[in-house]
Amino acid sequence: MRDWLRIAVTGKQGQVVSSLVERGALSGAEIIAVGRPELDLIDHKSIRASLLKIKPDAIVSAAAYTAVDKAESEEALAFAVNAHGPTTVAEVANELGIPIVHLSTDYVFTGDKDGFYNEADETGPVSAYGRSKLAGELGVAAANPNHAILRTAWVYSPFGANFMKTMLRLAETRDSVNVVADQFGTPTSALDIADAVISVARRLSTDLDPKLRGVFHLTGGGEATWADFAEMIFSGLHARSGKHVSIGRITAADYPTPAKRPANSRLSNEKLKQTYGITAPDWKESAKVVLDRLL
Repeated sequence: MRDWLRIAVTGKQGQVVSSLVERGALSGAEIIAVGRPELDLIDHKSIRASLLKIKPDAIVSAAAYTAVDKAESEEALAFAVNAHGPTTVAEVANELGIPIVHLSTDYVFTGDKDGFYNEADETGPVSAYGRSKLAGELGVAAANPNHAILRTAWVYSPFGANFMKTMLRLAETRDSVNVVADQFGTPTSALDIADAVISVARRLSTDLDPKLRGVFHLTGGGEATWADFAEMIFSGLHARSGKHVSIGRITAADYPTPAKRPANSRLSNEKLKQTYGITAPDWKESAKVVLDRLL
């Protein structure tokens, strides 16, 4: 297996991109983040020119349109960024003869299943964002057989905007916060995602085993509701600062949004564990690491 890896990643500001840049040096990988204006996912000429110039050993397709609610009124733009753009990225990777690791989402599922979703379960997105991400999966897979599509969920990190940061911000001015308690999933640290992505890219670049290709799930270990996640955050805040914030457990119906969210976003990581030997830490362990940094 190659020791040093040159990885081009689409995007400059995202949580996963920032985490990849941080973790790359620790993992023997040179991470080259390329985004707008040099690489614009709706400008296919810029995609090709940027990636051919870098000449990477592998490409990580991380940039995405992530405004879930806004996508309901901007579905064409969401598809341009989340489906057509990554497909071109995969085409360029195929031309270069290198693998692509593409990041996807729990939103490709309806969220109606009891228990954890596995990779063989039928997809059925219930939002424009979910439809655009599923189209991206299909486009990437068709454009480059040398691919690993990693579906993740409930991403947070020390970078960018995310649920953990929002809760800490609300705690600055409130003594109580209402949080949805009937949506289930697993909080996932972008730092853990970055570690896994680098490992997957390294294997794909040297190992031709077809089992390494395809769709995999990558989330933290265990499960939680959004209210459980908030409770853990506020408990950590109280331990460090003495600040107490109580939680009002509400239903998703009490907090309507333009885009429907999957009620169940729990993804089984068993295939990734069996194929790559990658096991993500329990979500509470990883959340504590990020919370320590933010506080």
